[in-house]
Amino acid sequence: MKKIITIFSIFSVFLFLQNCSAQGKSDPQVVNNLLNSEEFTFYAEKALPYNQDVINIAYSMPNAAAQRIFDLSGEGYSIEIKNKVLDVVMPYFGRTYNPSYGSTDNSYRFTSKDFTLTKTQNKKGNWTVKIKPNDIKNSLQIFIDISKSGSSSVSIQSNDRQPITYNGYVAKNEETEE
Repeated sequence: MKKIITIFSIFSVFLFLQNCSAQGKSDPQVVNNLLNSEEFTFYAEKALPYNQDVINIAYSMPNAAAQRIFDLSGEGYSIEIKNKVLDVVMPYFGRTYNPSYGSTDNSYRFTSKDFTLTKTQNKKGNWTVKIKPNDIKNSLQIFIDISKSGSSSVSIQSNDRQPITYNGYVAKNEETEE
């Protein structure tokens, strides 16, 4: 357990440093308004799995780049909070402890209407948002760390899977025609 905590701490520092070097995407006031309204979308650009087996498989593929970060740009993966509804469409790379047999889709794809959202802002103006859906089968928590510029990091922790982290940015929800 101590080894996992140590690895998670080192990985968190890596993500923090990576987010600090990221270019700004939004005005800090826009980001604050989005978080205060509790209606925003996280768009995933990169996935960072913890499972070494997944990383080894990625290394062994022919003509694959040797990296442990999977590029998700343009794939449409997101976490959207709109009208008190949480809509999650995120890929999963890692070990599942309780797989759903007969199903080939083990990613995070669900809609929740019953969830708790808590947010805190530190002295530097960065936000931490914790989301806990109450109406889905498996217990999970979503942590979103958002910088003043809108770049963010999401960590999803579940009781039936290894944790996974995504890097991306938050933005205003897209307007849909009805």
